[in-house]
Formats: sequence, C-alpha cells, structure tokens
Amino acid sequence: MSNKIISTVEVVVVLVAAGCLVAQKTESEPGKARKQETRILNVLEEMLNDQYSAMLSVPPEDGKVLRLLAEATGAKHIVEVGTSNGYASIWFCLALRSTSGRLTTFEIDARRAALARENFKRAGVDKLVTLIVGDAHEKVTIIKEPIDIVFIDADKDGYLDYLNKLLPLVRPGGLIVAHDTTDAGSLMEDYLKAVTTKSELETIFLHEYTTGIGVTLKKRQYDNRSNLNLR
Repeated sequence: MSNKIISTVEVVVVLVAAGCLVAQKTESEPGKARKQETRILNVLEEMLNDQYSAMLSVPPEDGKVLRLLAEATGAKHIVEVGTSNGYASIWFCLALRSTSGRLTTFEIDARRAALARENFKRAGVDKLVTLIVGDAHEKVTIIKEPIDIVFIDADKDGYLDYLNKLLPLVRPGGLIVAHDTTDAGSLMEDYLKAVTTKSELETIFLHEYTTGIGVTLKKRQYDNRSNLNLR
C-alpha cells in the first residue's frame, strides 16, 4: 500500500484551490463570539491538565486538524464514533459554531459519556451535540440524514464496519477521518486497504510521525449505493 503523506498546511492549500474553503458566518456580535471561543479553548486547556487527561481521544495538534477540516468544508453534520470525555468533540464544536452545524457522537461507556456531557456544558457547546450511549456498531444505524464528516476513533478492528455503515450517508465531497492510523494501523488493515484501494475514495495521511490521521474523500462522482461492503 502506497501512503500519500501531506502536511496540514498543504491540506489547507488543496481545499482552497478546490474551492472548498467557506467563509465563516458573519458574527453580529464579534466580541461575544471571541468570548465564546476563549471559553471553549480554556476548557480544552483544562482538560489537558485534569485528572481525566488520560481519556483524551486525540492530542491537541490532532484536535486542531479536526477543527480545520470542519471549518474548511463548511460541515453541517459531523458524526463521531468514540466520544470518550468529549475532547475531540469540543474541537469540532469550535468549527460548528461558525458553520451553524451539529455533532452526533457515540460512546459505549456510560461513565465517559456522562463526563463528556459535563465538559460540553462547561464549554457552552452542549446545544450543538447529540450524544448517544451504546454500542456504535448497532446505534449508528439510527442516522438517516446526510453526513459531511465522519470521525472514527473507537475499537480499531471495527473501523471497516463503521465505514460500511456510514459511508452511504456521507455526501459526495464529504470526509471520513480515522484516528490512530499510525500507532494502531496493524489493527485496522482491512479498513486501510479499503480506503486506499477503492476508486471511489481518495485517502491521505497526516501526522504519521505521531498517532496518525487518515483523511478520506468521498469523490463527487461516487455512486451512493446502500450496501458498499468494502472488504
């Protein structure tokens, strides 16, 4: 498998060149918007240093990539598999404030889900998030509406199943983002093969020197079949 490696800066250039970078919604109260962003960033900083920091689903540099991708694509609906304590979710919410979008996130552990809800309230983003507790392999089937970005950061050997179930709902030009593609790549070989060999998908890899992020584009000419079975 030949990996396509690209830097975060290059991702921005590509998105702009393709016309995918959208302007942020004009804020009628810019001062209030800045205060809201500061509040969110402060909560993210606190989460890095509190007793639950080991639960962080992504490092800060990866969180910034998530926000960048969401804002650059003007995401209206993001689906996250693996909420943990809500750290990555809150990075997405920074973008969703500007795109007037929302996040649907799935967490199997009730304790972590409860902690995530607390963090969403602290950050003032709880109205942007729908958190569903339970096994995402079963629960994701309740989603029926289009998706702009899917973010997968849960059981590594389950990535392909999440892809098969959610890709039909991803809009043409939407993204599937997979975390830990470097440090847990051996546990998701079937997923990596699918996203790097299927003609209807285009995949690049970011931050391969650390955890690794796979960013997969669903091409616009893709035939949106109901049963992909990408195996």
